[in-house]
Amino acid sequence: MEAPTPGNIVKILVDIGDSVTVDQPLVVMEAMKMESEVKSPSDGKILSVNVSTGDTVQASDVLFTIG
Repeated sequence: MEAPTPGNIVKILVDIGDSVTVDQPLVVMEAMKMESEVKSPSDGKILSVNVSTGDTVQASDVLFTIG
């Protein structure tokens, strides 16, 4: 799953191995001084978390792998 916009990672809401459902919030990002939740595009299990709190990401950077 990719970052929708450039921004900063404020809070990660899931861990590796967690089961997630479509539209479940996965991470809180800050972009243009506004916080927003990035939600899961599908049901599955978190296979990898590729970011840490405080990271700056660009649009399309891979945040999570969901399988």
